[in-house]
Amino acid sequence: MICIDLFAGLGGFSEGARQAGAHVAWAGNHWQAAVAAHALNHPDTEHLCQDLAQANWAKVPAHDLLLASPACQGHSQARGRDLPHHDLDRSTAYSVLSAVSYHRPRFVLVENVRGFLRWPGFRGWRTSLEDYGYHVSTQVLDAQDFGLPQHRERVFIAASLDRPIHLTAPHKPRVSAEQVIDWTWPRWSPVNRPGRALDTLRRVEEGRKAWGDRFLLAYYGSEEGGRPLTGPVGTITTRDRFALVDGERLRMLTLDECRAAMGFPAHYVMPGPCRTVRGEALSAHKAGVYMLGNAVPPPMACELVRQIMAAA
Repeated sequence: MICIDLFAGLGGFSEGARQAGAHVAWAGNHWQAAVAAHALNHPDTEHLCQDLAQANWAKVPAHDLLLASPACQGHSQARGRDLPHHDLDRSTAYSVLSAVSYHRPRFVLVENVRGFLRWPGFRGWRTSLEDYGYHVSTQVLDAQDFGLPQHRERVFIAASLDRPIHLTAPHKPRVSAEQVIDWTWPRWSPVNRPGRALDTLRRVEEGRKAWGDRFLLAYYGSEEGGRPLTGPVGTITTRDRFALVDGERLRMLTLDECRAAMGFPAHYVMPGPCRTVRGEALSAHKAGVYMLGNAVPPPMACELVRQIMAAA
């Protein structure tokens, strides 16, 4: 099966499709740093760095399956207050319709946050797919049901020209967060170091009461009570969020731990220092976390592409 990957980012969709036995012929993204990272890991894929609203679909290879992860920032509850550029983020979904209208691939698979379903434009967007002759089905699936140590709910929209495809989770045995923790990591800081926020110290104490000396803590955000290491980590986001508490010491999750929680192979090459499209300077760690937080976990993509291939 030949695929293309729109808004490919770091390449979680592409990696999963490759693991499923598909060939990713083409990948596009508007951020050069993401395109470069994708190309390092998928050298046999043709790449385009461009705003996909301006893409010339005639130059994109014919394909059986279109994979797409339109921008989620305008739909995510974590975005904070609505900003002008969120309208542009939401409009990226229309590039999927533009590509579909030209190529009419047999299958389409789109991933986004749950808020995508509440977008006022979603009904018209879905209706457009149906008007092109597609049977459309929508499922909300959780990464932890695919054998990942992460609670990450995302909506997956499958469209087929043949018949409806209802994607399902394999409900693999749950994997604990502890299985991706590197306890030998040397860089820790004291929990009670000078300048530590009082809210953080309070959450640490609540976590100790609930889970003992070792647990996960939402260092940023409003999540209370911590998380046990026997369960999954919370959703990996585009910025550092979770810390590990071990007695009187504390550290943020490492890039390798975040990569493992997302299900990317250990050999998957991560980006170096770069700037975002809006000019923010990112260290290698921040760039990697940013791209991971926007990615589709490869094991989820692999399983869902296999289900589509089985229906072909």
